[in-house]
Amino acid sequence: MIFQPMALQSNQPYPIFSQLYEGRIAQGLLKGTPVIFKVYPGKQGGGVEADIMAANELNTHAFLQSSPRGICKNILLLLGGFETKTGEQWLAFRNDGKYSAADYAKITSNQISRTRSLGEKSLGPSEQNQTIKSRRHFVVKILQGAMSGLAYMHNHDRLHQSLGPASVVLNTIIESDATYLVPRVRDLAFSVDISFSNLEEDPGRLSEGLWRRAVAAGAVTPMEKRAFGIADDIYEAGLLFAYLAFVPFCEAGTMDSLSLQRLLESTFQLDVMATREYCLADDRLLEAVKFLDLSNGAGWELLQVN
Repeated sequence: MIFQPMALQSNQPYPIFSQLYEGRIAQGLLKGTPVIFKVYPGKQGGGVEADIMAANELNTHAFLQSSPRGICKNILLLLGGFETKTGEQWLAFRNDGKYSAADYAKITSNQISRTRSLGEKSLGPSEQNQTIKSRRHFVVKILQGAMSGLAYMHNHDRLHQSLGPASVVLNTIIESDATYLVPRVRDLAFSVDISFSNLEEDPGRLSEGLWRRAVAAGAVTPMEKRAFGIADDIYEAGLLFAYLAFVPFCEAGTMDSLSLQRLLESTFQLDVMATREYCLADDRLLEAVKFLDLSNGAGWELLQVN
């Protein structure tokens, strides 16, 4: 097959070494298939780390997609890759959406701000209730898809290690189309192999920080390090959950990922019920609190577990 790049898509927050292009497959069985190119600059432009990240992302996708259990629909599909004469590493993924969960949250919060600037009467009570109900359902589907992709990785001895709202791509951001929503995990450049055979070898450059933290926490044996790595990924998933529980339900500028993480970790030392009381006193956060209060506070319980 031949890949034909088209236009640069610079609005996506991929790792600092890479850029995004949009294109289509020009020849072969997959002719016409839309693709997203993730381009690493190679050693000259991005140093050795760029090459390592590109190779790790390529190898991780190839390994996961070769599983006898089948391809996971909640992980972005790699179609191929190549290296240019200048050393650039081009990875081609099926284009299953241009927007991430971070884009969705930002667009939604901006819509809330615009609606409220027009006055609460711009939507009737029944319309407001339906909008909130649709938003809750949409957010839950994003989380379910992201967790499904992450669980698939863990079941195949791979950590993600950079999971966040920008690492989940969506095929739609229209809340009324939630039935057709398929979230897909991407950005596997920092993925770590946690198979026992690999844990007994010297750690690669990308995982050195993880294993230093593991040892500092008392994880020494391969079993303990594996458990620490999975727990670390799940903690990141918890922060993703918190982000999606707040940002799409608040006006623009009310909450962002760093402020939310600081609130949970530093201000309230992961005491989620104390966090709830704080948020309950702020009318701007009321819809987020209501969302987490559903099913007898199941959202808060899930945050506490993470």
